Amino acid sequence: MIVMNSAIHHLDQRFAALRPLLASPRPPKGWVRALRNALGMTTQQLAQRMGVSQSRIPELERAEVAGGITLKSLERAAQAMGCRVVYAIVPEHRLADIVHAQAALTADRQLASVDQSMRLEDQAVRDAGVRNDQRDRLIEQLLQRPARLWREE
Repeated sequence: MIVMNSAIHHLDQRFAALRPLLASPRPPKGWVRALRNALGMTTQQLAQRMGVSQSRIPELERAEVAGGITLKSLERAAQAMGCRVVYAIVPEHRLADIVHAQAALTADRQLASVDQSMRLEDQAVRDAGVRNDQRDRLIEQLLQRPARLWREE
């Protein structure tokens, strides 16, 4: 069972609408250039609307493609073209699934450590059903305090 707090549930609902955008990569020459060209706007015209020199526009477009554009510059360019920047970090999977997978990974690591000690003492749990029940209980405990899931050990 996946335990979800209300923040995770709320964000998962919001991200569900955005997740299809993950399949739409940025245009090869960047959004600014793609939009500017689609609008039939020259670099000089965009520069004038942004209040910058014409030579700044190709720099801005190159910076976007290289991943070095600032949000502030991207927002100014978007506004000058009658657009808005929508900024989001969109998880590839539901947050609840990410947290649960991390809890399972953490539980497996902890159980492996205990199993090793128990095997050395010839007290290993051999019943797969019992081990799965232990794993499920540990996952549920870990989900109660998710900050513990992200410790590097």
